[in-house]
Amino acid sequence: MQGSQRTLPRLSAVFIAVLLAGCSLSPDYTRPDAPVPGNYPGQNGATQASAADLGWEQFFHEPRLKALIGLALENNRDMRIAVKRVDEARAQYGITRSDQFPQIGATAQESAQRLPRNMRMAGPDSPSVTRNFSAGIGITDFELDFFGKQRNLSEAAFQSYLATVEGRKTAQINLIGQLATAYYNLRAAQQQKDLVAKTLKSRQATYDLVQTRFRGGVASALDVNQAKTSLDAARATSAELDRSEKQAQNAMQLIIGAPLPADLPPASPFAGDVLMAKIPAGLPSDLLERRPDIIAAEHDLLAANANIGAARAAFFPSISLTGLIGSTSLGLSSLFDGGQGTWSFNPVINLPIFTAGRLRNNLELTEVRKDIAVAQYEKSIQTAFKEVADALAGESTYGAQLDALRDQQKSAYESLNLADLRYKNGIDSFLQVQTAQINLFTVQQSFVQVGLGSLLNKVELYKALGGGWSRDTVMRPNPDAPVSNTAPASNTVPATGNATQITPTTQQ
Repeated sequence: MQGSQRTLPRLSAVFIAVLLAGCSLSPDYTRPDAPVPGNYPGQNGATQASAADLGWEQFFHEPRLKALIGLALENNRDMRIAVKRVDEARAQYGITRSDQFPQIGATAQESAQRLPRNMRMAGPDSPSVTRNFSAGIGITDFELDFFGKQRNLSEAAFQSYLATVEGRKTAQINLIGQLATAYYNLRAAQQQKDLVAKTLKSRQATYDLVQTRFRGGVASALDVNQAKTSLDAARATSAELDRSEKQAQNAMQLIIGAPLPADLPPASPFAGDVLMAKIPAGLPSDLLERRPDIIAAEHDLLAANANIGAARAAFFPSISLTGLIGSTSLGLSSLFDGGQGTWSFNPVINLPIFTAGRLRNNLELTEVRKDIAVAQYEKSIQTAFKEVADALAGESTYGAQLDALRDQQKSAYESLNLADLRYKNGIDSFLQVQTAQINLFTVQQSFVQVGLGSLLNKVELYKALGGGWSRDTVMRPNPDAPVSNTAPASNTVPATGNATQITPTTQQ
């Protein structure tokens, strides 16, 4: 009997501990299956390194662009907003988490009441106004979290905070991508301006020659007009490129968010080696752990899962405690005298009986929102897979396109030289020279545009893989996913042709 009496308190203590620990009514979380193939198009299934942890300092080779990225990360207003969103979410999580703990405060109050003579407890001749003073320390409406409502709300706020942290990384990745795009657009416009300037010089010389031949009676007025047309077309293109250059400068200025300093490093030659030549793509499964927007979508899903637990807990009784310990007195001067101590303890239990469907609809709402979060998570994976696959398609084709344009440019040069020679010897009209000039200039412009596209495609692949959230390369402890500044040949996208030169040979 005595053993049973000793066991009962122990069992009671264990029961109380379990009760106070509460339970969670949120569904068990299982990560949804990735709705994409296990490999990118053209992959052989071998495990590859991931570029997501490759720092932008190692990906971009040009010192001037690196300096501009540093300025943008410091001054861009969208980036500042993203950082403040993290602070906002952290504070919101702190507010929600505080509801799990009792709020203790000190109170002091005075109450005064006037009664008519016939209602005075001490007799009609007692004072008409009675006063009461009290002071103490207590807790107000502290809810015992038996069913995990507050814990689930806190968990939802925490997951929302983590999603915001990943959102800041996504904002940085997009910012770096936007700046690189604006910068390379500017460099391409400048490269095309140099091309047009040399073309203008060449066409001016041709126009002067045709005029001389016309005055000598060798060339016709049609030849003069055709030469003038080619010259005017180059002048129009020059004005268009002036506009493009200024617009690219304005876009870059907006992204940087601050005046450009005068001591920036000089620009490097506009060539393919301004970026890492080969980018390790990894596998689609790496995106789930590396790409910030997918990670953020999963945190949103976890927050929706926790909100279901909070909605389920609302169906169960809630117990809240209010208590006060202090002193009370009819006079302020005697408030803290001996014998004036007082305390109060007010537990309140609330069991929902009829809420007109409010709790049920709230639970359905949280379940629907979780379904939406699942769809958004899966869509983010599909979008990421498509972006990586598109960029890999570009990596496998841009080199061959540049090689073809390089050969086409060589043929266009030879055609122009032959047409010019035949015109000077009186064999062909100037129309052949004009056609050859236009063909060469078109090929040269295409060469610059495709070279620009090749650079921007590398930037898009780097972004799509989740790269750019870190300044320096992050070494992961997982040996199956090594990251280095230069990926091994077997772990990279094979280069097609010589894609280093992306600027055309200009017409002299």
